Amino acid sequence: MSEFSYTALDRSGQQVRGSVAAQDRPAALDQIGKKGLTAVSVKEQRAAAKPARAAAGPHGRVSQRSVEAFTRGLANLLAAGVPLSRALSILAREASQPAARKQWLAVHDDVIGGMPLADAMAKWPGSFSTVHVAMIRAGEAGGFMDTVLGQIADFRARERDLKSKVVAALVYPAVLAVLATGVLIFLLTYFIPRFSGIFEEFGAALPAITLAVIAASHAVTRYGPVVLVLAVIFFALGRRLLNSEAGRRIFERELLRLPAVGNVLARFAFVRFARMLGTLMGADVPLVTALKVARQAVGNQTLADAVGESIEQVQRGEPLAGSLGANVRLFPASATEMIAVAEESGRLDKELVRLAAVYEADLDRQLRMLVTLAEPVLLFVMAGIVGTVVIGMLLPVFTLQDFIR
Repeated sequence: MSEFSYTALDRSGQQVRGSVAAQDRPAALDQIGKKGLTAVSVKEQRAAAKPARAAAGPHGRVSQRSVEAFTRGLANLLAAGVPLSRALSILAREASQPAARKQWLAVHDDVIGGMPLADAMAKWPGSFSTVHVAMIRAGEAGGFMDTVLGQIADFRARERDLKSKVVAALVYPAVLAVLATGVLIFLLTYFIPRFSGIFEEFGAALPAITLAVIAASHAVTRYGPVVLVLAVIFFALGRRLLNSEAGRRIFERELLRLPAVGNVLARFAFVRFARMLGTLMGADVPLVTALKVARQAVGNQTLADAVGESIEQVQRGEPLAGSLGANVRLFPASATEMIAVAEESGRLDKELVRLAAVYEADLDRQLRMLVTLAEPVLLFVMAGIVGTVVIGMLLPVFTLQDFIR
């Protein structure tokens, strides 16, 4: 049990000082709240006490569901007229995840210390993305924090659903590829060496396909560990390259050039951009500010650069649709036409959200089609490789009697 000194405000707004004995800081905050007080600062009196932020770090990652619940809960509390500091304190007490409770308390401490909410959240990039923080900053500047928080929660829920569809679409092809690789390695390292030893005893000429399979088996058996080490090295170098801005740009640009994958990535980026921009504009965020925030939601730096050029054109006074139409890869001609009409009629925010829903459904159909095509292709490739190996080893068996003679 530790002693905590606190400074709080009573119901009349008067400042109150005192102390409570509690197991930890969340329990102390709970006791202060039960007294009808709103905590301004709470400090542990033990000499060995550690700052809340230091304690929050090693206790695990906050789940995205906890972040979404925190965002939606904060929006509801602010909409009900609860002060920000008190709302953060309530959410910290109600958090079920220890790591989340510590982070929310750290955000609470920064806010009551005079820091803007966006800056306090920016200290926790693992929980609050740059897009999240940028939207909060826009809401703080415009005075519609509760609206923006609600929009963020809705956006994160739809984003999670869309990502789950993409992951689910890739699971089965990935499993097939892993199984095919495992079967091939088993054949080359265990099955073929035993057959090749039998054939060598006869000393007869083997078919070309059999010799090729045996050579591949010897190469995998002899140089397999070296190849594995080189693969690990190349993987580590690839990750290091992708972590750099230049390497990531090259990788994303090459992905966009792939026939089917590039189109899916572009549509995914458009859905995120349109929904974010429509959400922000629906919350009365100015167009240029909303464009700058939505640009961060694109997820592909090559496409984000194109949006940056559009922002510059909008700042010069050009219509949004005309500036977006220059990048057909990200913004289809039909979409820019609908955006142009929505601009003229003054319902751009609603049209952007509608377009995001339409293209998300189209993206879902494209993903299902890709998976439908990928399954037979992978099965054909797997059957072709395994069949080639098996036929190559069975052909000499058919003429085994000639070898014996």
